Amino acid sequence: MPLNLDALRVVLIDPRNPLNIGAAARAMSNFGFMRLRLVNAYDVAYTEAKSAVNASAVLKASEQFATVAEAVADCTLVVGTASRGHRVLQHPFQRLEFGAAAIRREMGGGGVALLFGSEKFGLTNDDLTHCHSLIHIPTRRQHESMNLGQAVAVCLYELIRSGDAQSAEPLEKRRALSEDVSRISDLLIEALERSGYIQELTSESSHAKVRRMVNRLALSDSDAKAWLGMLRQILWKLRQ
Repeated sequence: MPLNLDALRVVLIDPRNPLNIGAAARAMSNFGFMRLRLVNAYDVAYTEAKSAVNASAVLKASEQFATVAEAVADCTLVVGTASRGHRVLQHPFQRLEFGAAAIRREMGGGGVALLFGSEKFGLTNDDLTHCHSLIHIPTRRQHESMNLGQAVAVCLYELIRSGDAQSAEPLEKRRALSEDVSRISDLLIEALERSGYIQELTSESSHAKVRRMVNRLALSDSDAKAWLGMLRQILWKLRQ
């Protein structure tokens, strides 16, 4: 069965350069991916990009969101892009070709968000808490960063280039929506705080750790509903 290109949302976070926004949209149009989402886009850059001559249909139909959580809420898999760099990353971290295979599989049964960070800083630690995994383009270590538009083009080409993409099968079980996974994290964090497990001094790092752990569970839609019910019941008791 053909790859469902409509299942992919390309998400640009904090974009500031209209040329980069336009290049990303053009690359999407080249390869047939039409769903562009922007988070906290610089208004001047976004307006300039949309008003450019020959602006693609992708850019004209793009959506704006205030937060990453809102931009990925209807997705079952969220994959971030990052360079190897010097940060300690607490996520599964794969070369593009291996991560692309997992994305293609998920596109057969659910929505996928592919996240690109700001041109200057990339994905922040907060952005990473929404990701199930990370991919990187195998650039040379002496020059790891790529232009945003180029990075989008390389990633999208990898998604469609394989003959396997034409026979991607739907997943046996539908994965949970990102908004449900985020809600599970919120409820679990509240339960841990009320029980005294999370201390105020280390709350920020503990919150991020909980969100990464919940994302790694890769819950199905039915399992997520069950977890939400259990956590709501636990909190109902703790709040009394």
